[in-house]
Amino acid sequence: MSRYVNRKTRDAVAKRARSRCEYCLLHEGDAYLAFEIDHIISLKHGGNSELDNLAYSCVACNRMKGADIGSIVLPEKEFIRLYNPRTDSWEEHFRIMGPRIVPISDIGKVTTKILLLNDDLRISEREALISVGRYPPQLL
Repeated sequence: MSRYVNRKTRDAVAKRARSRCEYCLLHEGDAYLAFEIDHIISLKHGGNSELDNLAYSCVACNRMKGADIGSIVLPEKEFIRLYNPRTDSWEEHFRIMGPRIVPISDIGKVTTKILLLNDDLRISEREALISVGRYPPQLL
């Protein structure tokens, strides 16, 4: 399966996401680098390039996620899948508290950990956006 996503599909993914990263909610207009199309289930894990397996992602989230599909939650050592923007509701797994994205489920915990959603640089970026009224976005 090709990694290439054509312009029509890319535009549909961006429109569906309202030009926001579907993981951290950053708006593309507030990012230095152009957003990317993420394969929610990577091609190497059997995913495809159909709309229901694609998410709009900022570079930071997409790079951190890579081909990952989940991780281990300690201390139980249980495998938990990552947040899936096509099947999960963001509000069921995360809360925004100031500049932090706080996980409220195991899926949220794993996703926050793997995508480094609360890395110091990302928090600083959100603090700057909060100061000018650009974050958090309206979720609905």
